[in-house]
Amino acid sequence: MENSIKATTILSEEHKNISKVIEAISAECDRVESGNPLDKEFFEKTADFIVNYADKSHHAKEEEILFPELKKDDVQMHCDPVPQMLYEHDEGRLFVKGLSQGIEDGDVGAVVKNAMAYVSLIRDHIYKEDNILYPMADEALSDEAQKCMLAQFDEAEKIFAAGARDRCLAIVKEFENKGS
Repeated sequence: MENSIKATTILSEEHKNISKVIEAISAECDRVESGNPLDKEFFEKTADFIVNYADKSHHAKEEEILFPELKKDDVQMHCDPVPQMLYEHDEGRLFVKGLSQGIEDGDVGAVVKNAMAYVSLIRDHIYKEDNILYPMADEALSDEAQKCMLAQFDEAEKIFAAGARDRCLAIVKEFENKGS
């Protein structure tokens, strides 16, 4: 598997899109905290991206494909980081729920508080996955397991509606352009 793509490579690439949105969220929260009005549309797009891209597509691949593979008896790792990663996914979902509720209620403080909590959590989470979990997984998983996961990822991509993917990637592009 040395020269071919691995499932973790795909997940790390998705992290790059998530990180771009995270940086835009951080900048927008700074703007609001500096006295500018809440850009409700920005935060609605943010919630849409997180729910659909980060959670329903990216986290689903981890939770339904990678993590179960790592739990198999023949996979040997020096520790089990999966419970912590699952905990952080759930924690992120709570922040997004709080963000969405804040938008709905017009509660600027709740929007910023939950958005920044999500940013902080996900920055650390991505670091742990890219620098600890994924290298451990790549070392522990066989070439056959890697190939199987890639096929499952392809199937998961087919399930993730093309319209949702296109909309989420357009949000990444929009936020990236807004920042430059």
